[in-house]
Amino acid sequence: MFKKILIANRGEIACRVIKTARKMGIATVAVHSEADKDALFVEMADEAVCIGPAASKESYLRMDKIIDACKQTGAEAVHPGYGFLSENAEFSRRLEEEGIKFIGPKHYSVAKMGDKIESKKLAIEAGVNTIPGYNDAIAGPAEAVEIAKKIGYPVMIKASAGGGGKGLRVAYNDQEAFEGFSSCVNEAKNSFGDDRVFIEKYVLEPRHIEIQVLGDSHGNYVYLNERDCSIQRRHQKVIEEAPSPFVDPDMRKAMGEQAVALARAVNYESAGTVEFVVSGATKEFYFLEMNTRLQVEHPVTEFITGLDLVEQMIRVAYGEKLPIAQADVKINGWSMECRINAEDPFRGFLPSTGRLVKFQPPAEVAGQVRVDTGVYEGGEISMFYDSMIAKLIVHGANREQAIERMRDALNGFVIRGISSNIPFQAALLQHPRFCSGNFNTGFIAEEYPQGFDASMVPHDDPALLAAVATFARLRYIDRAVQIDGQLAGHGRKVGSDWVVVMGGKQYPMSVLHTANGLDITHADKTYSIVSDWKFGDLLFEGTVNGAPICLQIERRGLRYRVSHFGLQVEPIVMTERAAELLAMMPEKLPPDMSKFLLSPMPGLLRDICVAEGQEVKAGEKLAIIEAMKMENVLKAEQDGKVRKLVAKPGASLSVDEVIIEFE
Repeated sequence: MFKKILIANRGEIACRVIKTARKMGIATVAVHSEADKDALFVEMADEAVCIGPAASKESYLRMDKIIDACKQTGAEAVHPGYGFLSENAEFSRRLEEEGIKFIGPKHYSVAKMGDKIESKKLAIEAGVNTIPGYNDAIAGPAEAVEIAKKIGYPVMIKASAGGGGKGLRVAYNDQEAFEGFSSCVNEAKNSFGDDRVFIEKYVLEPRHIEIQVLGDSHGNYVYLNERDCSIQRRHQKVIEEAPSPFVDPDMRKAMGEQAVALARAVNYESAGTVEFVVSGATKEFYFLEMNTRLQVEHPVTEFITGLDLVEQMIRVAYGEKLPIAQADVKINGWSMECRINAEDPFRGFLPSTGRLVKFQPPAEVAGQVRVDTGVYEGGEISMFYDSMIAKLIVHGANREQAIERMRDALNGFVIRGISSNIPFQAALLQHPRFCSGNFNTGFIAEEYPQGFDASMVPHDDPALLAAVATFARLRYIDRAVQIDGQLAGHGRKVGSDWVVVMGGKQYPMSVLHTANGLDITHADKTYSIVSDWKFGDLLFEGTVNGAPICLQIERRGLRYRVSHFGLQVEPIVMTERAAELLAMMPEKLPPDMSKFLLSPMPGLLRDICVAEGQEVKAGEKLAIIEAMKMENVLKAEQDGKVRKLVAKPGASLSVDEVIIEFE
């Protein structure tokens, strides 16, 4: 077996590979950019080599520097993770030429399958179902529009070397095809160094089902069942699960056999994924692409099969045979994964950067709860790389139990200092359509057409949240009395009647102290709360009427921010008289910022598309901001005239920084 391997990646996947290598007794080498010098994966590795500045093209995409690091440290093999150089045939070939093993498929397989245009042609030859489309590179946006019209809208515009939702747009008309083509080309060039783009028919009501395959150098192949990755936002996966609630045994077998046939056609060695788009109405499935690497969502397959896919990749690269045959592959229970991203769901999911003031994931439980991450409390989330900071994976005996465990785990996942998508994930996990399994890749766009607002998430018992806020308020008063240094029994008396103002409503509360906690009554319903919660704790754990409860609560001035199952409220707990006075206070209006274009996220101002004095129309492109490897186009919301360009291209913007001032 290898004695030392190098991981040509960063973040959680680098940490993930290091854990398996350590288990196998293999030493590890991390390569890192200057921005990642204090990253968790650098600390975990046995050795670390800095390979350049923060920009990926000057560090993680530099083959020569990675090969030099292998020679410098004596690494015998390279695991590429996902993204960066993981599907770069030249990288695989150059490693082979240097006598260094690539822990992945051979370069010819990467070349054939990593190119989406060529892989589709090969799939047709192998007898795999494919989507109608135009399979050659397209010269420019005008040609893209003509091709799209011939295929028929809607169409998908895709970067040939793309992946992870980058370099992909859906167009429903000529304008979207024209603009989408240009954005895809720019993203593909910046992220993958390959600006070729192609177009294919967009399947309505599609489900995204992928088949995990394994192949070795001895001609053995297996498929490890399917993963359902249909819960997506802007074509990036949000929740994945295995198996799929949609796939039946016959479909599973047919898709698995086609995936293996494609792997055989290119002499595939290693772990790989064949992705299919499936019609929710007809159950017809079409080849989408083959990812010649480890997938972000591989842990759900590991949970239901009991296999360590990273270990299998390493063993195959070393020349070993697969340890299982197709008949040995089973489905054990149900697994789900939520991608925890540094983004603000209340601001259109824009990237969020900064310091992780608090990072407290739920406790891992063998066979039930797993957290894959590459960050730590006090670390920095930068604008240079993607937004994913952790993966939360759960396993249950069935889908219902997996959903319940994921809900509980999300309630107990504490992140402060930056925004995260945890409230949105929690809301999805209780949505009736998700729970029923009746969804497709358009689910989020259909259910949240105006964006996400946690206040609109229904809660079975909002008065419960008001009662917990009351509990927290009284604990805070108790603490204040103790700090005053007054003798027990001689402090200020706390009344038994309180009012909680929450969501524009008032909740009168009557409080009775008990031997173990508080009985808090609202509208003839009593909540008997028992908890060891102390002021300052972000997690509130205890029981309500004997049932366990876990939520997050923190004091914010006079308010208490309470988060539970995706709902986030900020109740104020006060005396009855204070509530009367509050109701008479005039509402304070926010300042008028309608004459300014503000940056909705921290990022790099790539371009300003208008000039001072220019008349602009609603929908016209104003500026382009790049953040976390994604290009974001800002457009005019109404007609107007540009008075002043405040920011300049190349500037690093903060949230709400002024870019353009209008007349």
